[in-house]
Amino acid sequence: MNGSKYRASKTIAIRVAVVILTVLVLVLASAYGVMWILVNGPSPTAKRLFVLSVKETSAGGFLAHIYLSDEEIAEIVGSGKHSMEEEEKTDTSLISIPDKESEDTQPDESDDIIIPSESDISESETQKETDTEKAEMDTEGDIPQTELDATDGIEVVDVVGSTYNGKMLIISDPSRVFVGVPDAYGPNCYGLTVASMIEKYDCIAGTNAGGFYDPNGKGTGGIPEGIVIYEGELLWGELGVGYSIAGLDKNGILHVGWMTAENALDIGIQYAASYGPALVINGKHAGGGYILGGGLNPRTAIGQRADGAILLLVINGRSLGSLGATLDDLAEIMIGYGAVNATNLDGGSSSLMILDGEYLTSSSYIFGERVVATSILVRKQ
Repeated sequence: MNGSKYRASKTIAIRVAVVILTVLVLVLASAYGVMWILVNGPSPTAKRLFVLSVKETSAGGFLAHIYLSDEEIAEIVGSGKHSMEEEEKTDTSLISIPDKESEDTQPDESDDIIIPSESDISESETQKETDTEKAEMDTEGDIPQTELDATDGIEVVDVVGSTYNGKMLIISDPSRVFVGVPDAYGPNCYGLTVASMIEKYDCIAGTNAGGFYDPNGKGTGGIPEGIVIYEGELLWGELGVGYSIAGLDKNGILHVGWMTAENALDIGIQYAASYGPALVINGKHAGGGYILGGGLNPRTAIGQRADGAILLLVINGRSLGSLGATLDDLAEIMIGYGAVNATNLDGGSSSLMILDGEYLTSSSYIFGERVVATSILVRKQ
């Protein structure tokens, strides 16, 4: 009796295993077929986006090599690149940061006090009603609406495109923005998640920032890619080596583009992380006549408007609801929101945005939230 039960159980287990294996084979065959069509189909754009998308991942880059030679891949990957030497330097005169002291100055007691007349009050009420009606009309159009009142000096904006969706934080006071770091760097060190860095520095918001050594998507965040400057000190990187950076100087002005660590320290950079490429330099598309490129992937970027406000952007990706954005998409978004300067930060499974304890974007990392080497953080008011 026990023997027959055992045989029946074994038969069921084998059938279940066969079904699972069959489904897995069908899924893999379907995926292979879809990728084959993307690479060998009639659309060169689809082929280019597929190659760029997988080559930007730490663990999935090998997929392009299944269908194409190294030479073909190199041609596609290099097609949108331009020389770093062609990049302009950040023109700080284009950024005018309001003086907080002058903003906070109260009227002197000796100043004339004007008491409004009844007609002035009536006109004011009428104007308020008109403004209210206009705001209601705007919500029905295509003008991006903020999700949070800017009472804390931070606005949240939905960003939506044909292949992506995401969030942008607009921080009016750039002095609140800085680069967060873990306790130490090195081969045996570990980074922190964005949430942990927000908690460490008691901040209100944050995103991921610079890249880090990440073999096969298993990096620990302990070895940064490029430069890290914290409170005016070089924590990682070599003085004479050039890097693509996002750096904030003592005046809260964002510097982007290619420079050595020594250059960055000489011009007073207080906080910096590396990734790139630059997206917008001095109000112009950083690629000039070139395509910045990039596939459809999750993205993180930072920019700054002429009034000093910092723009933090995170795009969701690698999901049915949001495939992701290209680097040129990021540049167009930043220019559309008034960025004078902007640069791409580390993306992919590291991309994440948190505000006041709420995750505004979704991580594409299948194991939850990644540890990272650096983060862009926003201090509480």
